[in-house]
Amino acid sequence: MAMTASRPAAPAHQRARGGAELHFRRSGAATRIAHLFQASPARILFPTPDPGEAPLAALVNTAGGLAGGDSLRFDLRLGPGAVATLSTPAAEKVYRSLGPATRIDVEMEVGAGATLEWLPQETILFDGARLERRIAVSLAPDARLLFAEMLVFGRRARGEVMQGGLLRDAWRLSRGGALVWADGLALAEDLAERRADRFGFGGAEAMASLVLAAPEPLTPLRDALREAGAAASLIRPGLLLARWLGDAVALRDALGAAICLLRARALGQPARLPRLWTS
Repeated sequence: MAMTASRPAAPAHQRARGGAELHFRRSGAATRIAHLFQASPARILFPTPDPGEAPLAALVNTAGGLAGGDSLRFDLRLGPGAVATLSTPAAEKVYRSLGPATRIDVEMEVGAGATLEWLPQETILFDGARLERRIAVSLAPDARLLFAEMLVFGRRARGEVMQGGLLRDAWRLSRGGALVWADGLALAEDLAERRADRFGFGGAEAMASLVLAAPEPLTPLRDALREAGAAASLIRPGLLLARWLGDAVALRDALGAAICLLRARALGQPARLPRLWTS
């Protein structure tokens, strides 16, 4: 009797399971590291900040990008009175997936009187990428937060447009233990249609969001952003949101200009981008 050869099992691909924990505390007039933990491929570097700048932490993915099935988790905390800037040395890349989603979970806690800048460079979604991301921020009643995120749909330099894949992006912001803002974006089977729809993304190459949370009135800053061409709104007292859609290069420039404006006028930082954005 003839034997039927069995088909070899599909190879199991190696997946990254990494992350980092970074806690800052106030010590006299300085902000210092209170706790640091890193698991590959996540690393945190501490370049010397420019004069007048807050301590700078650079979140690095040593793998150079994220594939389907990879997952990263970040736990970031600032103690009372601490001041810090978190950024990335380059754009993050999410590669085309063979099926599983790439998962990113970020939790941030900002203590009483503390100020956190979350200013990563853009995330580039390759055609066929599948990204599920969750960001949760907990603020003390008098804490300050400047938060920027930018997504690019495809590789502009290769003429690639993201036509398929998955994007699930969920943000939660609480102040004093109460939820003050929740935002979600879900793109799946209808991704190409919604990106092309004139009442959706209008064919935009990229989108960006900028959030400022502060205890003082923010109406003058909203007006300044509007004068600069941003779609800016006061969602509620002490919470300012600006958004952009359009060409990736022009959008990055516009987001950078808005970050500089808010750094100087709301946080007392120099009116320039973190060094990692320009070096």
